[in-house]
Amino acid sequence: MEIRLSVAMAVYNGEKYIKEQIESILKQLNKNDEIVISYNKSSDNTLKIIEEYSQSDQRIKIKHCIKNSVIDNFNNAILNCKGKYIFLADQDDIWYPYKVEKVIEKFEKNNPICILHNSNVVNSNLIPTGESLFEIRDVRIGFFRNILKNGYQGCCMAFDSKLIPYICPIPRKIPMHDQWIGLIAQYYGRVELINEPLIAYRRHQNNVSKNNLGFSIKIINRFNLICNIVHRFYILKENKRSYRA
Repeated sequence: MEIRLSVAMAVYNGEKYIKEQIESILKQLNKNDEIVISYNKSSDNTLKIIEEYSQSDQRIKIKHCIKNSVIDNFNNAILNCKGKYIFLADQDDIWYPYKVEKVIEKFEKNNPICILHNSNVVNSNLIPTGESLFEIRDVRIGFFRNILKNGYQGCCMAFDSKLIPYICPIPRKIPMHDQWIGLIAQYYGRVELINEPLIAYRRHQNNVSKNNLGFSIKIINRFNLICNIVHRFYILKENKRSYRA
């Protein structure tokens, strides 16, 4: 039976919040959907928790990732997804009960290649801060705009699986996987926004974030990003030319 959607989740030392996240996702999935969990070796009970879930629910599939980085972890998860639509998920957020329904409806109605939705920012105890992702990042559509000021947040993204050959393998020397996916999606298709918050984005001291990097590091990151994008476009163009020949 065709898998409608896959949730690509990267986990590492996530025992504190991961049960709540998995439960919030499972409630919205059909029996033939899947959660692909890419696991980086952790020092806590993350592996035990996800193994218990996978043993009781066949929709949960664990894929071990040897390379210990967020980018490699998400790359591994995405490459093992079999669904038509790929939803990215962090290990510590909470999906609102209507997230899947709203995103799938948008895909089927407008046929975009990628969707970015809003989120409510909460603290570690799920208490709202009064902020939203779109407000904090001033999120807008635009290729060059999102190179200069990234509005893509992986936990709020979903994309059509036909994008996978274009984005994977995700280069290691880029700022983050989500900006890469969003930019490639904008180049090859249409990205649409959902202004409604569809998850509670949990902000805590263990979040992986690069918002506070120094100016010189940001310049280097943008340079690496642009170089990798140009290189990927060149490779894809050459492959297409070879295929036609």
